[in-house]
Amino acid sequence: MWKKITNAFLGAYHKAAETIISFKKDEHGLSGVVVAILLILVAVLAVVIIWAFLSDWLVELWERITKSTNALAWF
Repeated sequence: MWKKITNAFLGAYHKAAETIISFKKDEHGLSGVVVAILLILVAVLAVVIIWAFLSDWLVELWERITKSTNALAWF
């Protein structure tokens, strides 16, 4: 009885270890994940750069809008 339990445990351990080793060696699906992460990083970097260039202009534009509405406050 103990021999069957030991064999079942060793079989399960061997199968799990074999699955992990084959996953580590398999690079087929890894490139898609890397490409997705790189695309996300590029998109975030583009938004940061665009915001850095446009933030001063947007602040100036907002100040113009708020000043022009203060002049027309009598409506």
